[in-house]
Amino acid sequence: MEQGMEYMKQPATHSQGNILCCQCGIAIPPNPANMCVACLRTQVDITEGIPKQVTVHFCKQCERYLQPPGTWVQCALESRELLTLCLKKIKASLSKVRLIDAGFVWTEPHSKRLKVKLTVQKEVMNGAILQQVFIVEYMVQSQMCDDCHRVEAKDFWKAVVQVRQKTLHKKTFYYLEQLILKHRLHQNTLRIKEIHDGLDFYYSTKQHAQKMVDFLQCTVPCRSKSSQRLISHDIHSNTYNYKSTFSVEIVPICKDNVVCLSPKLAQSLGNMSQICVCIRITSAIHIIDPNTLQIAEIDGNTYWRHPFNSLFHPKQLEEFIVMDISRVHERKQSAGAGMKSTKHTLAEAWVQKTSELNTDHQYFCRTHLGHLLNPGDLVLGFDLVNCNLNDEFANKMNPHNVPDVVLIKKSYDRTKRQRRRNWRLKELERDKENMDTDSERQYQDFLEDLEEDEIIRKNINIYKNPVIPVESDTDDDGIPPD
Repeated sequence: MEQGMEYMKQPATHSQGNILCCQCGIAIPPNPANMCVACLRTQVDITEGIPKQVTVHFCKQCERYLQPPGTWVQCALESRELLTLCLKKIKASLSKVRLIDAGFVWTEPHSKRLKVKLTVQKEVMNGAILQQVFIVEYMVQSQMCDDCHRVEAKDFWKAVVQVRQKTLHKKTFYYLEQLILKHRLHQNTLRIKEIHDGLDFYYSTKQHAQKMVDFLQCTVPCRSKSSQRLISHDIHSNTYNYKSTFSVEIVPICKDNVVCLSPKLAQSLGNMSQICVCIRITSAIHIIDPNTLQIAEIDGNTYWRHPFNSLFHPKQLEEFIVMDISRVHERKQSAGAGMKSTKHTLAEAWVQKTSELNTDHQYFCRTHLGHLLNPGDLVLGFDLVNCNLNDEFANKMNPHNVPDVVLIKKSYDRTKRQRRRNWRLKELERDKENMDTDSERQYQDFLEDLEEDEIIRKNINIYKNPVIPVESDTDDDGIPPD
């Protein structure tokens, strides 16, 4: 008996037995529900209660989506932010299941449909865990947000910044416009309105207007004051609705203006001459003494403590012809003198008006344009001998200290340069009123200043003009070759 028994040399392997599905009768591995997956899905739907179609609101103007209750967020198509927004729409119904995976299904961008594929798990029937994949379709409906409503209304504003400059020339405004475009401070404006003396910027909040005022004070010499007007008052919630107004006044001095400083200010700037020329306006007023090449900067606070005005306006520029010119060698500086310009050359010149060439009347003057002028050149300047100066500081000056002529800039053939100009500037979109023909000439003068002054040019953005091609240096007529 013992000899007939055989022993297994290898250990016995355990194999799992199959059971029959209680619904369809096929063999399946044992599970707590005793049903196959297909029959289990027919009996239980774990996505029940989760909406398969949801609506999301989209603003066409600013391209933002509404995140309830009242927040508008910027989301790109198929981005993580947009997926988060879509899942928050069905967050309450997803609390009964476990979210495993979520992702977008590609749809046409113009179809106004977003499809999100979700994978969820849920415990059903005696502890069995069922996993299911389904798609939720989001319909995109257009709805204008509150900010765009205010923009379209155009009259709905909470704050306005009124920028003014009491001068005939708009060079400072053209420069300021380019700085605003470069730093994108115009994006929060509801409306920009141009009037005779300046610009009005309308904003939906007081904070945006205050930011604009702070920028102006750091960019150009100016002063500001603010006021507010009560529109409505809710006595129950104790809330007030105000409209704020910020008034910003820019100094009434532009580039190429001849100014007369007060004796106290001229002494504090290093014993300069009272008659000076403004060569540049940035965050300060840059002036030069044409007699000594001494330069100085006057900020906004100093100007308003010692105000001065321009002696002439640009229309009073007269054309002179240089009869003779000689460079002046360096002289010893007096005690307490300020810095001298290294970009200009001091010279003594005899000039004659082009309108008086049939006479022998010539004028002697000192000029800071010695590096540009030669005998026979045309130059623009102001005649102080034959004019009636209406200035409190100039009238009290010793006549021997008042120059006969102040030369401002060399006269070129402007039309040829304008034809060759292959660059352009951007402009603010604004409502224009009472535009005169003089504005185009002033704008061309500003473009010429940009070409001549590198310090101002580096502060703004210049764009290539595709209409005008780059010309060769040998083309004398200014017309590009065929």
